[in-house]
Amino acid sequence: MGNIGNALASEDDDMLMLSGIQHFAFCRRQWALIHIDHEWAENRLTAEGQLLHHRVDNPFVRQKNNDIITLRRVMLASHRLGLQGIADAIELYPADDDEPAMTHPRYDGRWVPYPVEYKRGKSKADDCDRVQLCAQAMCLEEMHGVSVSEASLYYGETKRREIVRLTDELRELTKQCAKEMHEIARTLILPKAQRQTKCKNCSLKDICMPKLTDTTKSVVNYLKAHVYEETT
Repeated sequence: MGNIGNALASEDDDMLMLSGIQHFAFCRRQWALIHIDHEWAENRLTAEGQLLHHRVDNPFVRQKNNDIITLRRVMLASHRLGLQGIADAIELYPADDDEPAMTHPRYDGRWVPYPVEYKRGKSKADDCDRVQLCAQAMCLEEMHGVSVSEASLYYGETKRREIVRLTDELRELTKQCAKEMHEIARTLILPKAQRQTKCKNCSLKDICMPKLTDTTKSVVNYLKAHVYEETT
């Protein structure tokens, strides 16, 4: 049983940013540009996302609604995944007598954690947001010896929660993403770009794939061979 008030055990040099796993699941090249090459560019979507998190991520705000406690901006880490970072919100629910639980220095009792991650848009068909949420849950499990079976994504556009079941398949996908992130960080080999529909909303599209003219066909051929590949 762990105390959720404890600080992270260590600051290992090889630990990667927890939030980055969402970028990685969305696009491996985007993640590498941001977290390996330290590239960044703003657009309307990133600005809206930052505004939402600015409203949510206040570590000094704690809410209590009946028996449910909400903690903001909670530090998390998993040495198994090699990830550390911050969760937007962790809700604490009273634990049954026979289930693994954690404690909190300001609240008596035993608690079961429930991560809630805030996103600006709406629910997605892919699992990139769910992978980030699953990684948060796996951090909590490792840090505090608890079991987290579900969590939620709150979407600012729809103002609704999506309940996410943390299945074995989602956990395996999360572990595989973390493993591949560390492999890229070790080799420093930038993944090739892939032209996809989702690229149009990416703030890094001009950095990732600069616009080329018909007068540079030799450069186009080189980039096709060495930088990006077409996908259908």
